Amino acid sequence: MELTRLQQDMRDGVYGKGTAMAMNIQCAVGEGFEAARMVPVNRVHIALSAQNADIWFTEKITAAGGRARVIPTVNPGYCEEYFRKEGILDDAGAENMRRTDAAYRALGAKMTLSCTPYLEENRPAFGEVCAFSETSVTVFANSVLGARTNRESAMSAACAAITGFVPEYGMLLPENRRGTVLVNVNARVDSVYRYALLGLCGKKIGRGIPVFAGLPENADTESLIALGAALNVSGTYDMFHIPGLTPEAEDADMAFGGKKPVRTVEIAEQDLEEALRNYSFAPGKTIDYVILGCPHYTERQIRQVEELLCGQSARVPVIILTSRLVCGRVRESGLEEALFRQNVRLIPDTCVDEACCFGYLRGKRGVTDSPKGLYYMETFGIRMSVRDVQTCIRWALTGRTDDAGLPAAGGEKGE
Repeated sequence: MELTRLQQDMRDGVYGKGTAMAMNIQCAVGEGFEAARMVPVNRVHIALSAQNADIWFTEKITAAGGRARVIPTVNPGYCEEYFRKEGILDDAGAENMRRTDAAYRALGAKMTLSCTPYLEENRPAFGEVCAFSETSVTVFANSVLGARTNRESAMSAACAAITGFVPEYGMLLPENRRGTVLVNVNARVDSVYRYALLGLCGKKIGRGIPVFAGLPENADTESLIALGAALNVSGTYDMFHIPGLTPEAEDADMAFGGKKPVRTVEIAEQDLEEALRNYSFAPGKTIDYVILGCPHYTERQIRQVEELLCGQSARVPVIILTSRLVCGRVRESGLEEALFRQNVRLIPDTCVDEACCFGYLRGKRGVTDSPKGLYYMETFGIRMSVRDVQTCIRWALTGRTDDAGLPAAGGEKGE
């Protein structure tokens, strides 16, 4: 891989040991993907975790003098204020988060603790080269904004922040961003939830870059977030196209770069129903909680919850995860206090993938509108069902499930 004088000096230690460590890692990644050169990045987002491997790496490279040339935003960790107050987060978990916070501040990170940085705090322009980690961040940036980023690890994104460069391969090259799979959607996809169910069809779609035909051309931001997040639950996708909507797909021909798709896949209503059956439990049972916000809820989604409650108080706790930026706005408006009286809690800075925060829900039954949230929580033994937000709030108000909105045939997972 060809390096400029500046890049070689970084690798040789002219700019310090931490920078040399970061550039050596970037070179190894580039050589592994046969990149011809390094290119500068303007934006970085790091999917931090308050866990041992991440803490070890970040402390090691900052102790060696590694400092960000490109200020990164960061993914959620723990909201210590909330979980300590509730008696959930133990001393070890709290110490991990404090060390994580200190290490990333030493790096020079902007502690956004948000998995939706592309909405405001770190929004790239069309064609802008970035180094984003976190699956839903990567796919949204590539697909919806037309930025260029590979799916970085937390470590490689941190190295990009320190050096200001990434190896040029994969999604940074125009020829690798063209659609390869035509997905004809012959099903009702008219809500955030329905877009999430479509995303759960990744196994049928298969590998490649899907081009979705038959979808509305006016999908809102939340629906596109849900589609990308769910695609990376059911498969591995860096990008998708929707002709007439996403910026690199004015039409299908542009999406495929003038080539024919390598295959065509048909998605029917029964495919969405099958996706739902795979993320459901039997009706007629009590529930203990509702959890929303994976990825983090927008202000518009939080206000929708308020509308759905219709002034009533939920029988079971409703937890909404959101960014501190959105939480601050909702708090200033007085909405947070109103929701609190209705048994709704807004928690910033946190993700459902943190077992030390949400492990207390083991053995309890919950519902979410996020397939990604369910996937994360099932990895540490917490079982939930997935439904649209309207059903989630209806069940929260009664404390029980019902038959409305269930798959048309085939039943659900039993107890």
